[in-house]
Amino acid sequence: MLRPAGEADIAFIRSLTTRPDYAPFIGDADEAQLRAWIADPAVRVLIWEGAARGFAIFRSVGQPVVELFRIALDRAGGGHGDAFFRALVDHAFRDLGAERLWLDASAENPRAVRVYARAGFREEGRLRAHWFRPALGRAVDLILMGMLRSEWQALEPPAPQA
Repeated sequence: MLRPAGEADIAFIRSLTTRPDYAPFIGDADEAQLRAWIADPAVRVLIWEGAARGFAIFRSVGQPVVELFRIALDRAGGGHGDAFFRALVDHAFRDLGAERLWLDASAENPRAVRVYARAGFREEGRLRAHWFRPALGRAVDLILMGMLRSEWQALEPPAPQA
């Protein structure tokens, strides 16, 4: 269900990052930046094709500590976030060899924070009024969350996919 993104996926990615309802929660990158990330060996831009479609960007690939930098689904709230996120976490530890996976989340997005917590991520800190969001006209708190390889290994194995 996860595959590497290519040039043809840039329009899909931008269709999510430029949505007004996502503006408080996710940053946008122009086409040139997306092309650069797709070509960068230290970055993985992935497309998820499941019941919903989504994308994710991992940074610092090849390092022990990997960042899940950006994530979005085309249909939020449909119950697909848990499966998508679990696939990303498994990919980071199994395929990217991460020893630690971390991310930051807008405190204005409690739905995403709950998905991350259900997956076993722990809150590791908060950067208060750290990220200015033009859509809100103010800076929001960023919640730092992470998971260690040992914590991932202790999780129940994912259910087989049909």
